[in-house]
Amino acid sequence: MTIPWLTLAIAIPALGALGVAVTPRLAAEAVKRATLAVTLLTLAVVAVLAVNFDPSGARFQFTETYPWIPRFGVHYAVGIDGIALVLIALSALLVPLVVLAAWREFEVSDPAADPAGAAQSARDIRGYFALILVLEAMMIGVFAATDVFLFYVFFEAMLIPVYFMIGRYGRGPAAQRRQAAVKFLLYSLLGGLLMLVAVIGVYSFSAAAGQGTFLWSDLVGAEGLLAGLDPTASRWLFLGFFVAFAIKAPMWPVHTWLAPAAGSARPGTAVLLVGVLDKVGTFGMLRYCLELFPGAATWFVWPVVVLSLISIIYGAIVAVGQSDMLRLIAFTSVSHFGFITLGIFAMTSQGQSGATLYMVNHGFSTGALFLIVGFLVARNGSAAIADYGGVQKVAPLLGGTFLIAGLSSLALPGLSPFVSEFLVFLGTFAFNPVPAIIATAGVVLAALYILWMYQRTMTGPTPERVSGLRDLSGREMWAVGPLIALIILFGCYPQPLLDVINPAVGHTMQQVGVTDPAPAIGDQVAESQEGASE
Repeated sequence: MTIPWLTLAIAIPALGALGVAVTPRLAAEAVKRATLAVTLLTLAVVAVLAVNFDPSGARFQFTETYPWIPRFGVHYAVGIDGIALVLIALSALLVPLVVLAAWREFEVSDPAADPAGAAQSARDIRGYFALILVLEAMMIGVFAATDVFLFYVFFEAMLIPVYFMIGRYGRGPAAQRRQAAVKFLLYSLLGGLLMLVAVIGVYSFSAAAGQGTFLWSDLVGAEGLLAGLDPTASRWLFLGFFVAFAIKAPMWPVHTWLAPAAGSARPGTAVLLVGVLDKVGTFGMLRYCLELFPGAATWFVWPVVVLSLISIIYGAIVAVGQSDMLRLIAFTSVSHFGFITLGIFAMTSQGQSGATLYMVNHGFSTGALFLIVGFLVARNGSAAIADYGGVQKVAPLLGGTFLIAGLSSLALPGLSPFVSEFLVFLGTFAFNPVPAIIATAGVVLAALYILWMYQRTMTGPTPERVSGLRDLSGREMWAVGPLIALIILFGCYPQPLLDVINPAVGHTMQQVGVTDPAPAIGDQVAESQEGASE
């Protein structure tokens, strides 16, 4: 009997969330331990998937396909290629680290003196940790889905836990976090509505071609049911998917929900929101926009490249002017996602491999930054840059991890995001040198906003309110330490990730029908040799 590993990876956190939510007498400490155990078990299952995945084998592995709504061609169909695998692994890794980082969230200082507050704290812990597990199940499901309708279900279902994690369990004034949660929900629902129209259109055109289905494998390719799609219809369907993914990513100008959401969310929520959920947008562009509608994708290349460049520069400029650390990190992500979409739509193997690797490494660097800033906020009660200074003198571990995470965010050579950014630049330059040159402005600005934030918070005189700041505890080091280690490891040796990603990117390029451009220097050498021989 074949073990349904992907279904297990989805079911374990989903059942764990149910168990945590419906066990009212479970003590807060038991809730935390149970949640951590569930996330570690999920990580073990994903590790089995990673170890047994064969990059040189079939594109989609660990596949499962069962009829769900046969009348409308809907299936429960899951499977992973190299791109989905690395993003599922990222999700499974970040969730237990978020649980560790949130271990002391919602606790009251003196439960004996405040029994009502202690009871509310226990309810908050149960609700928040159950939502984390629900979200993990949805994240794995959305990357594993190989049925377009199933993907849409997971894509929309993710909104529910995030909405409550921001609006109900966020930080700051209740009115502010509810407003941020509603803004996130409205933007996402708008994108989801447009995508639903496009999903229905996909089914209608597949039915007209002879078989109404949502199975990804039946829709793509030269023999797929969408191969004969009218170019105009293809472009409209592409836009329906693309706008939804651009909102989720987020790209300029549909990014304005991100900063309020990240600023009102607890740091653990921000890690999952920016570190994983936003990747669903860029993953969707790579998997669905490009491969379902290859003609439309190549037709829209330049508009998307222009939007990517605006996102890179705009996000970096706005980040420079931020006074709140959480909002600053959120705006840096607008810039970083501009690099990712630029790499995807450069339509080169180097650009797309770099973009996929960027998704993973961005999760490491931004996740580490959000966690470390969260530790600062928990100690000092403020995310304002002006409330800090000289932190590295009183908390050297905290200052050191902040420095490494910050330098990785600006893509310092030797740290993992550098490899991603370098590949994106190589792929973009091969596509066209002009966008690559313009995008370098984002690199310069990244050095400005990261180093300026570090200088203002970690160096200089130590204010009185910071002088008693305690350093990272053992639990907090276990939460952020693995991310720092991976940033350094994959900065020095990214080949294991690229070995998994490159074959999947090759399949994507083949489905879209594009090839890497010949090197211009090589052409010039060949021409000069021909001239010499004549």
